[in-house]
Amino acid sequence: MRSTPAVLARLTGSFTVLKAPGVDAPAAQRDPVVVETVSRMLADIERRGLDAVREYARTLDRQDRPIELSPADVASSGDRLDPALREAIELGASRTQAFARATREHLAGFETEILEGLVTGVKYVPVGRVGAYLPAGRFPLTASAFMSVGVAKVAGVPSVMACTPPQPDGRANDAVVHAAACSGVDRVVVLGGVQALAAMAFGLLGDAPVDMLVGAGNAFVAEAKRQLFGTVAIDLLAGPSEVAVLADGTADPELVAADLLGQAEHGPNSPAALVTTSEALGRAVLDEVDRQLAGLATAEIAGAAWRDFGSVIVAADRETAAALMDDLAPEHLEVMTEDDDWFHGRLTNYGSLFLGPWSTVAYSDKGMAGTNHTLPTAGGAKHSAGLSVGRFLKPLTYQRIARSATPALAEAVDVISASEGMAAHRATATLRLDRFAEGR
Repeated sequence: MRSTPAVLARLTGSFTVLKAPGVDAPAAQRDPVVVETVSRMLADIERRGLDAVREYARTLDRQDRPIELSPADVASSGDRLDPALREAIELGASRTQAFARATREHLAGFETEILEGLVTGVKYVPVGRVGAYLPAGRFPLTASAFMSVGVAKVAGVPSVMACTPPQPDGRANDAVVHAAACSGVDRVVVLGGVQALAAMAFGLLGDAPVDMLVGAGNAFVAEAKRQLFGTVAIDLLAGPSEVAVLADGTADPELVAADLLGQAEHGPNSPAALVTTSEALGRAVLDEVDRQLAGLATAEIAGAAWRDFGSVIVAADRETAAALMDDLAPEHLEVMTEDDDWFHGRLTNYGSLFLGPWSTVAYSDKGMAGTNHTLPTAGGAKHSAGLSVGRFLKPLTYQRIARSATPALAEAVDVISASEGMAAHRATATLRLDRFAEGR
């Protein structure tokens, strides 16, 4: 999430930078060591199969237990949770599935007759097998299962397998497993990192290879997905979590600062940006961030992210503010202004939009808003959208052509094929023209 010099040079409005990132580099770069390590591991696993997977599990995860959870273990995972946490997980799963169902209902197949005798259409068919990676490191992302497993099942995917890394005791994180269970997961395997993605992609876990890999993870997981793309489909290549706030002088600096730090907490390289039309608000937010960091338990992480990748920009007017924000194309974008509707209509580049001071990113992150938190980062929102029920569906086209429509199609195909020198293509059309003319 960085401003593009070429775009900034074309802006007609003026702006001032109150705080620039402390590090003059993208938040996430492809580390050559990570690339080489992942390449070596994938080649080894493809060659040696499950033996290599188990070896990496023992070496990297210190995992000596059976790697697959039984259906009973999955079903009972919620029994080991605090009742309030269990209730919150079940609420998040249900809301995410409700939004996915509503989305699915609007993805309707159709059939249309373009001209007499030429009927074309689309039908939506789910992919057959999905592998979901569910992170469970220092900050287990409990809601990830809602966004990946649950949405895939609503799309109608017949088989969804989840892999999640073991905890220090070798067991799975019960909250993550219960979230997967509530989302309708078919199998849960306690396996982390590159070896988990490779095992699912190569079909090494007692089942056929998956058709699609989804879910967030660390740099090694992201690189494994990149290298496996083509062997399988993937959701997207997401980097460190990002947040941006677009605010004017009516915004509450305490809330703005809290929401910036809320995403900076994801990791020391998570970008957080404020674009505002009020210099007074910008300076107040800078002071408020420092105040909140002083009492924040995760200040070591959030503070480093804000220092190295945080920014505050003051725009001369709302048009310039919107242009600056569209150039940033953030993963999560909050709007806190006196005219949120204007910005909603104007902004085009973001992963997910949060309108008004009562809409915070964390509501989506934890599954309570129902929308998906697997979203494009690093400017990807300029060309791609986040994970949704539609990503698990293949829009398959078809055509049904009557004899009467033959001249309308075949004559033009004859001409184009002849110009290209594609004789066999031409013949498929001219043979039908001959039969049509002969009354056959």
